[in-house]
Amino acid sequence: MAKQTLEERKSNEGAKVTVNNRSAKKIAKSKNITSVPVAKKYGAVLAIFSLLGIVSTTPGIYSNTSTNKTVLQHSKLSSSTNYPGYLMLTQNGGILSFGGSPLYGSMGNQTLSSPIAAMAVDPAVVTGPNGLPTTSGYWLTNSQGDVFPFGGAPNYGSTAGIHLNKPIVGMASTPNGGGYWLVASDGGIFSFGNAQFYGSTGGMRLNKPIVGMTTNPNGGGYWLVASDGGIFSFGDAPFRGSAGGTNLLSPVMGMSVTTGVGTAPTAEANSGIGPYTSATTGYDISWPQCGGNYPSTPYNAAIVGVNYGSAFTTNPCLTSEAAWAGNSRSLYINLNSPTGYSQGNTGPAGTCSSSDLNCQSYNYGYNAAISSMQSASSQGIGARTWWLDVETGNNWGTPNGTIDTAANAQVVAGAIAALQSHGMVVGIYSTHYQFTTIVGNYSPNVPMWVPTGVTLNNPSTWCQPGPYHEAFTSNSVWMVQYSNSTYDQDYAC
Repeated sequence: MAKQTLEERKSNEGAKVTVNNRSAKKIAKSKNITSVPVAKKYGAVLAIFSLLGIVSTTPGIYSNTSTNKTVLQHSKLSSSTNYPGYLMLTQNGGILSFGGSPLYGSMGNQTLSSPIAAMAVDPAVVTGPNGLPTTSGYWLTNSQGDVFPFGGAPNYGSTAGIHLNKPIVGMASTPNGGGYWLVASDGGIFSFGNAQFYGSTGGMRLNKPIVGMTTNPNGGGYWLVASDGGIFSFGDAPFRGSAGGTNLLSPVMGMSVTTGVGTAPTAEANSGIGPYTSATTGYDISWPQCGGNYPSTPYNAAIVGVNYGSAFTTNPCLTSEAAWAGNSRSLYINLNSPTGYSQGNTGPAGTCSSSDLNCQSYNYGYNAAISSMQSASSQGIGARTWWLDVETGNNWGTPNGTIDTAANAQVVAGAIAALQSHGMVVGIYSTHYQFTTIVGNYSPNVPMWVPTGVTLNNPSTWCQPGPYHEAFTSNSVWMVQYSNSTYDQDYAC
């Protein structure tokens, strides 16, 4: 599509303003990222970092993301490869200009009814003060959907006066600047000017909130992205895959569109997303190694046990073993059935009756994980990735000696919930036999750490369920444990 100047755009603008927040026919899909054929030009790229997002003003490509985390005082970056600079947007509406990018004004000195949530650049081209082409203006929007135009960017309308179910989190302009879209965190779409409504997730139940959107460069569709990496495509925006089923280290903050041909890359849990570099090795140690030597370098993975073999205990060598592991360490905790009413009596499942074992078990698992985190934190020890050791060697029986798999599953579910509520990445160490014996058919969507119990020359053969082991969660294998030395060694898949 040819680039329009400001005057050409103005002569072609219509007065139509439409607002849509209805759920249209669902044409979006959400899949794990796999090898996906890319038929033509465009593929969506997820931003999986703490950066607030990028608004591209490159001719023909326009995108936008949401504001969720604090970077440079809640700043958002508008970048360009053809224009002379970029703009940063702060949550209070302040604009920072770099590289000769024109500053048309800001909301930095204004009283706002809600925080600024997003910006979009007007793609109409003007000649900047340094003689180079640059954007004619830009729009800001706050979480209530008020729109603030600057420079030559026209005001096509806003959601002012409209009751929003959820706050606005993103904004994108049409290719010729004749309109724009606003998106809310429930995926509701509001279109203004010549922006067409192609559908929304406003009427769908989302696993995680929408955090941003970007448009197909031809203006015929758009993508929405959720914080779990789920992608929803509308209009002629093609679906290229998603990270919706991947256990991400950090929430997705936004997305951008790119050009390219060929095949999209395959992304698995450890391919730039998980905590371990693929095909590297390391060790795991805990209280049995107290008083002895720890594994010598080099090692790339180091996992330390927090407990003294069971829940609500502490490894007496935790401090020294954590120091051995370094700041890139992971931690693991031991789980078992409730050993007393008091430790599962109260918690997120409520106050349990003495006969409600499922309630007690969920609280017990939750409280056990919190206790382990507190034990580590009290010694100045932290980690982003935590593993749950679920083995038949620990006590998983009821007071009458039977195994209640439903109650045991609640122990594991409670521990997962506790760690994830604190932003931790959670996985499970077990085998298919042990895990199903303990929890039955419960299969959480968390990664696996698989013990082999044998010496292996090629531990990578255990990275996929197959002839050597069966999967026991709904996620992939991140780590394989084997015994080629006096210590347990680990291979990152």
